[in-house]
Amino acid sequence: MKTPATALTRLLLGAALALPMLAALAQTSPPPQVEGEIRKVDVAAGKLTIRHGEIPNLQMPRMTMVFKASPELLGKAKEGEKVLFTADRVDGALTVISLEERQ
Repeated sequence: MKTPATALTRLLLGAALALPMLAALAQTSPPPQVEGEIRKVDVAAGKLTIRHGEIPNLQMPRMTMVFKASPELLGKAKEGEKVLFTADRVDGALTVISLEERQ
């Protein structure tokens, strides 16, 4: 016969074992698209300045921020353009991962 303490211990142990798996799943979901406006394109520095809405995966409120970006994304970015973009930390740097013109 199981005692209430044994059942509770098993439940807590199961929850403790499941937490790392849930955290790993949460980290593998793609970053959300965020609305923004490109304020500056600096091809030489490999950076975009974007005024943007909240970026939940980076715990970042609305602000204007400088992000690293690939040459491909920099080539299609235009100052003043309203965009949908995703950003994440790549090797510790805030980086634009995808960028598309907002309709």
